[in-house]
Amino acid sequence: MANFDTCRQCGHKLDGDDIAIYRKLVLRCADEFLCIDCLAEYLGVSRAAIEAKIKYYQESGICLLFK
Repeated sequence: MANFDTCRQCGHKLDGDDIAIYRKLVLRCADEFLCIDCLAEYLGVSRAAIEAKIKYYQESGICLLFK
């Protein structure tokens, strides 16, 4: 069953950016997600790196996931 409300690892409440960046970087058709902190740990990068990607996609307008 799909879970669009909470992080599958830590239970943190998700927002649209959490879902969009997970779909962009991990699996486009995902129905379970990681929050930004857990995603950063999963990918081995900093939270700031994930936030920079989110900002880039929001400002560029090239990805429909971030509109």
